[in-house]
Amino acid sequence: MKTKNKVRDIGYDAKPPESTCQDPNCPWHGVLPVRGKILKGNVVSSKMSKTVIVERNYLHFVPKYERYERRRSRISAHNPACINAKKGDRVRIAECRPLSKTKHFVVIEKM
Repeated sequence: MKTKNKVRDIGYDAKPPESTCQDPNCPWHGVLPVRGKILKGNVVSSKMSKTVIVERNYLHFVPKYERYERRRSRISAHNPACINAKKGDRVRIAECRPLSKTKHFVVIEKM
């Protein structure tokens, strides 16, 4: 395990958290590697233990009508104790290995 004050370099331009944690699935203080997509969104639920639901809104072009429609996606993400995102926070999440049946992302910073 890493030392308490040591923060790993995760390979992305994200501000590391000020507090520390002992979570092995933390990209900053544990051993979880992050790779792939980086997404931004709003936390709409933080009721589950160590998990948040991040909602992201986007526009999708419909060629038949030559217009855009609004869409949204809700993504389950692991919430390390050092970041501790709450409902209403704007967060950045990164793709990682599957942590459970629905969790494939981890919160890397609060914005």
